[in-house]
Amino acid sequence: MRIAIASDHAALALKSALVEYLCAAGHDVADLGPYDETSVDYPDYGYKLANAIADGSAERGVALCGSGIGISMAVNRNSAARAALVSEPLSARLAREHNDANVIAMGARLIGIEMAKACIDAFLSTAFGGDRHQRRVDKLSNPLSTKEPT
Repeated sequence: MRIAIASDHAALALKSALVEYLCAAGHDVADLGPYDETSVDYPDYGYKLANAIADGSAERGVALCGSGIGISMAVNRNSAARAALVSEPLSARLAREHNDANVIAMGARLIGIEMAKACIDAFLSTAFGGDRHQRRVDKLSNPLSTKEPT
């Protein structure tokens, strides 16, 4: 699978470990940066990751920052991206199954490497459930076309 991964400086060590893990599992990984601990702004890397999803150069994405919150917000500014902030495998599985998430976000200051790997494994091995969930996912990608609930 083609996977893009990006972080800010706070998540650099976690990103490096996950790049190694994903490559060892046979995935085609695009490390979108950063590449050293110089302070950077997470929105820049979130946007870069979302663009990789939108242009099709990546099928899935992993977004990392100190909490996972800021970078997930940045990724979700692009309507082609559906990023879910996860902290354990069940939320990673449900993000795929119910929401067709194509990006997971995690907080390097909040999650350990083994839990991050378990989240990635659940995320990558779960298919979208479709069916009743599809109309909801369609609304996520087209917010202006939905009607207000009555």
